[in-house]
Amino acid sequence: MRPDVAEVRDFYQSPLGVVARRLLVHRIRALWPDVRQQTVLGLGYAAPLMRPFLSEAERLIAVMPEDQGAVRWPDDGPSRVILASETELPLPDACVDKVIAVHCLEMAGSPRPMLREIWRVLAPEGKLMLLVPNRRGLWARFDTTPFGHGRPYSNGQLGRLLSDAMFTPTDRSPALFMPPLSWPLVLNTAVAWERVGSYAWPRFCGVLMAEAQKHLYAPIVEPAKEALPQFRTANAVSARVQHRTAHKVLHPVKKFG
Repeated sequence: MRPDVAEVRDFYQSPLGVVARRLLVHRIRALWPDVRQQTVLGLGYAAPLMRPFLSEAERLIAVMPEDQGAVRWPDDGPSRVILASETELPLPDACVDKVIAVHCLEMAGSPRPMLREIWRVLAPEGKLMLLVPNRRGLWARFDTTPFGHGRPYSNGQLGRLLSDAMFTPTDRSPALFMPPLSWPLVLNTAVAWERVGSYAWPRFCGVLMAEAQKHLYAPIVEPAKEALPQFRTANAVSARVQHRTAHKVLHPVKKFG
């Protein structure tokens, strides 16, 4: 069940949500350091993670799902939010350079149609970044955060899903190693959790970040040629018999008596 948009908004305004947003934005900027002259689309509830792009991207659009609801974003300036279905985006083909999907894939009833719609609006060589809860992480086990709702994924499941939707995975980055707790000790040491966890227990991160590139053409695999059975004609058999007879050594027959 998808949480209400007000719940997700309140989480990112809480102390735990503020720290989580900073850590995720740091990971995103490491992969996408420059989006100038580009159109960036956010799906699900990606608005808090897209704020650094406000003064940088040429166009910035946040699409929030119909069954989740929408809130105005940003608070200052013209709104950049569209309320629409994730499988029917009101955008033309190949018009977006980058897509960030947060609180989106794990909530989708049919992930493949949603990914195919993202593929449609992405420009050639465009890139998609998915942020989903990790099956092995603690964040998927606490429903007090938006990452505790929906279906968590493993790295293998995420890779297969992207490949089936004609995306080529290009990078993976684990994130959110701190426990999903609002304790001051945990919040104050969040950066240390992130550094140590990246090396000590990368498989137990809270969030999986996967970057993928739009794949224009599916590979064409040439079917293997089956070996045809070898048939010999009657003339070939006759010639082989004559060849053997010509080289046969005849031994004299001894007469007894």
